[in-house]
Amino acid sequence: MSFTIVEQAPARLNRSELAVPGSNPSLFEKAARSDVDVVFLDLEDAVAPDDKERARRNVVEAVNDVDWGAKALSVRINGLDTHYMYRDVVDLLEQTGDRLDMIMIPKVGTAADVYAVDMLVTQIEAAKGRRKRIGFELIIETALGMANVDEIARASRRNESLHFGVADYAASTRARTTVIGGPNPAYGVLTDADDDRPRDFHWGDMWHYAIARMVVAARAAGLRPIDGPFGDFSDPDGFRAQANRAVTLGCEGKWAIHPSQVALANEVCSPSEAEVAKARRILEAMAQAQKEGRGAVALDGRLIDIASIRQAEVLVRKAEQIANR
Repeated sequence: MSFTIVEQAPARLNRSELAVPGSNPSLFEKAARSDVDVVFLDLEDAVAPDDKERARRNVVEAVNDVDWGAKALSVRINGLDTHYMYRDVVDLLEQTGDRLDMIMIPKVGTAADVYAVDMLVTQIEAAKGRRKRIGFELIIETALGMANVDEIARASRRNESLHFGVADYAASTRARTTVIGGPNPAYGVLTDADDDRPRDFHWGDMWHYAIARMVVAARAAGLRPIDGPFGDFSDPDGFRAQANRAVTLGCEGKWAIHPSQVALANEVCSPSEAEVAKARRILEAMAQAQKEGRGAVALDGRLIDIASIRQAEVLVRKAEQIANR
C-alpha cells in the first residue's frame, strides 16, 4: 500500500438513493416507508421556478416532522449559479435539527464550488451550535466537473460521495442522445468484412469512460461513487443492466427516480449469497494458509493471495452492513 493513507467517508449504506421532489409533499411519507437506503429531497431540477420557495418550506417541514427511520437523509440544493442556493442552505441549516445528514450539490464544476458551500455551512453550524456535521454529495454532470473531478473529490472533508448526472453531462458534452442513461444504438462497433459473411454490430456503453473516471476519483479520495438516474422507469431490465455495468466498474449504488427502481437498485448493488459465501471461504482459506506460513493458496483451482483477502473483505463488510441496517 502507499504511504499515503486515504481517509474514508462515513460508511453509509448507499445501494439505492431515491429522488423525491420537494414540491410534492404527498410523496414524503411514502419515501420514508420505502426500503431505500438514502432519500434526497429535491429543490433543484424537479421543482419549477415558481415553486422553489414553497418546496423549500415543504422540505424544512419534512426534515423536522417526518419519521425517516434509519435512512440517510439528504437535500439537493439549487446550483451555485442561481439566487436560490444561499437561501436553500441557510433555511435548511437554521430551521432544521440534526436529522439532516447531507446536502447534495448539483453541477459541481470546480473545487471552489465545494469550498463556497463548505464555508457557508461551516459558519451556520458554528452560529447555530449544530452538533452533527453535514456531509456533501457532489454531482458530476458537466464537462467542467469531469475535467476537475480529482480536485472536486478532495475539496472538503465533508465530501462523502460523487454522483454521475448523466442527463446534464450529455447536454454539457453535446452527446447525441435525448434519453437519460442507458445505451444508444448508434454507439457500437462493426466487425470487419469477412468474405460474404454478414457483419455484426455490437452495441457499446457510451457512459463507460465517464463512470469509470468518476469511480477512480471517488475511490482515490475515499468517497462513495454512485451512478445517477435511468430515465425509463417502465424498463426494469434496462435499469438492471445499467446498474450492473456501474457496479461492475466500482459504483456503490444507483439513483431511483421512481419507487419501482428502489428494489432493483438494492438487488443489483448487494452482493449475492453465493458471492458472500465464496468470500468467506477465501478468508478462511487464507487464514489457514497464514497459520501455515504460506502467502498464497489455491481454492477451487484458482490462486488466491493477499489481494484476494482485500476483495473478499469488501464483500463481507458490505453483507454485514446490509444485515445490520
